Amino acid sequence: MSQRQNPAPVRPASDVSSAVGLVGLAGLFAWVAFARGFPEIAAAFDWPVPRDTLGGKNSALVGLLAAAVPMAAWSIIVDKVHLRPSTGIDWSLRRTRQPDRSATLVKLAGLWATWAIIAGLYCLCRWYWDGNYLFSMQVLGYAALPLVALSIPYVFWIDRVLVNQRDHAWHFGALLLMRRGWQAEEVKKHWRTWIIKAFFTAFMISIIPFAFRNIVTADFTEVIARPERIALTIIEAMFMIDVMIGTVGYIVTMRPLDAHIRSGNPFLGGWVAALICYPPIVWGILGNGKAISYEHDTAGWLHWMQGNDPLIAVWGFVLVFLTGIYAWATFAFGLRFSNLTYRGVLTNGPYRFTRHPAYVSKNLFWWCAVMPFLVTSGSAVEAIRNCFFLAVVNGIYFWRAKTEEAHLLAEDPKYREYHAYMAQHGLLTAPLTRLWNRVRPRQALGAEPAE
Repeated sequence: MSQRQNPAPVRPASDVSSAVGLVGLAGLFAWVAFARGFPEIAAAFDWPVPRDTLGGKNSALVGLLAAAVPMAAWSIIVDKVHLRPSTGIDWSLRRTRQPDRSATLVKLAGLWATWAIIAGLYCLCRWYWDGNYLFSMQVLGYAALPLVALSIPYVFWIDRVLVNQRDHAWHFGALLLMRRGWQAEEVKKHWRTWIIKAFFTAFMISIIPFAFRNIVTADFTEVIARPERIALTIIEAMFMIDVMIGTVGYIVTMRPLDAHIRSGNPFLGGWVAALICYPPIVWGILGNGKAISYEHDTAGWLHWMQGNDPLIAVWGFVLVFLTGIYAWATFAFGLRFSNLTYRGVLTNGPYRFTRHPAYVSKNLFWWCAVMPFLVTSGSAVEAIRNCFFLAVVNGIYFWRAKTEEAHLLAEDPKYREYHAYMAQHGLLTAPLTRLWNRVRPRQALGAEPAE
């Protein structure tokens, strides 16, 4: 008598369809093509404007719209995300529920007070008023009044259909207005969300002009003349994709798109591990402070391969491949990319191979591009130092990965299913998990490692 075999485990469905990121990518590339070809387009239609490529800062902002609008349209029209229970919205309530204007006003007070406090923090922190951050402050300054004005109809409209009208913003508003019913834990969740948005949105906006301009103004005739130029330009394009799609993710956190931040990482270790990788903290660690600098006396991959075009082409392909995985790991999120947040579970794209494709590809890229083991001074000590400190940076990203997993494991049973599935079937995750289970200390005397 044959025994029935258990069905093979199935990877959980992703909360974000693959098409969302792809249509955003198509919209972004369409705008880049228009910006690059603008001189010819203006000449063809005889527009009375300067005949230059549109590689400026304002054009970069339009690029954000070019990516965001197709993703939002696809999410609603095709994926119909606005109908998901995870939005916290019940559209039928607008026919039966009477408006609670008092609750809405409390929420608006909490929201506006949050923005005012964030604006004050921007003013106090000097690094926001120097270098690339000046562009962020200009953009956010111009956006302030329209956001305040638009928040009024939006909050009144969304409150009619929210299942739970007393969200995090309401609790903070109730605290400020000394209304009964607010909860300290909800206020903490509110501020975890908004600190993440404030910190990372300013940073992302500050770097989009650089990423966008390099691609729009690149001279492709010169690019194709050398293999290293081809590789470096493609890498810059991947960087642009990561920055532009990532910035959209931080800005578009709306419930009707099911892209809202459901929770911020509650673990202090997660915040420390993430924030030390970004300005201003990273400037002291890897910048002027060089506490764990891994680029002392390094010259990079092109220096060591100079004069060997076949090797440059092969090594350039490796770097392009790694950067492509990194960009894919970002645009696969669609509208939901952001650090330190839970916004649903992503299981497709590069996340079918490893839980952390961006971290894996980024850290491998640094080893391949910087080559810390080769130093111009010829000092073995400096080479060892560089390798040691890059390994420390790798460890920081491992720490980030584990704190992110801990956050998501506590939030969503689907992520727990995905986590377990990848431990058994992930192309990279499964063998690493098996190796870790063999070498880690046994949990109890005589116990076998978990498989």
